[in-house]
Amino acid sequence: MQNFRPSINTIPPVLKYLIIINTLMLVASYILEMKGIDLGKILGLHYIQSPDFRPYQLVTHMFMHGGLIHLLFNMFALWMFGRVLESVWGPKRFFIYYFVTGLGAAVFYSFVNYIEFQYIASRMTPEMVQTVMANGADLLSQGQNYTDLAGKLNLLLNVPTVGASGAVFGILLGFGMLFPNTQLMLLFPPIPIKAKYAVLAFGAYELFGGIANTGDNIAHFAHLGGMLFGFILIKYWNTKTTNFY
Repeated sequence: MQNFRPSINTIPPVLKYLIIINTLMLVASYILEMKGIDLGKILGLHYIQSPDFRPYQLVTHMFMHGGLIHLLFNMFALWMFGRVLESVWGPKRFFIYYFVTGLGAAVFYSFVNYIEFQYIASRMTPEMVQTVMANGADLLSQGQNYTDLAGKLNLLLNVPTVGASGAVFGILLGFGMLFPNTQLMLLFPPIPIKAKYAVLAFGAYELFGGIANTGDNIAHFAHLGGMLFGFILIKYWNTKTTNFY
């Protein structure tokens, strides 16, 4: 598989529909926003103890984005690596892989958020925790927030997560495992690097960003979750298929 090169103009069917759906959802969110409807709040993934959490958000958050730049970055990465994987695996397997990594990212991210929520709540009084849970969403809607631990808890509880990034990082991991020695050209810095090293570098960066918790508004552990579930699924498939990769 090291020399596989799909046509740059070819967009396989599942990838094409994913890009179309994600684009349409962003357009819909802009239109509904003008009518006072926040589609990101409805379909974005909320913390499991949030009053706004719905199980379907585990899926729908993958089709929502925070803006045009967010969408463009994700769809470009999805096109760049996903067209190769779908051409090699076929539509069915690629579809399964995409959604397993996306759902896995959501589950892993929710688990990490649960641990963080419990840790922060343990350092606050029960009364303050209840105040945040009862009034935090209204405070954010007014462009305000609590300070210190209460503010962190409020953001964790009431700010939804959106984007296909978890699945996209799963796609990146899959590409790196199937084509480890393929040379990639990074944008920053503009140097060539083998896919396997790029995957390791991205993984290390996401782990550092998640642990450091720098407040950059990036769901680092969702990205790691997508990579983790992608690795597990590929290893599982490899036990069922001779020379899978």
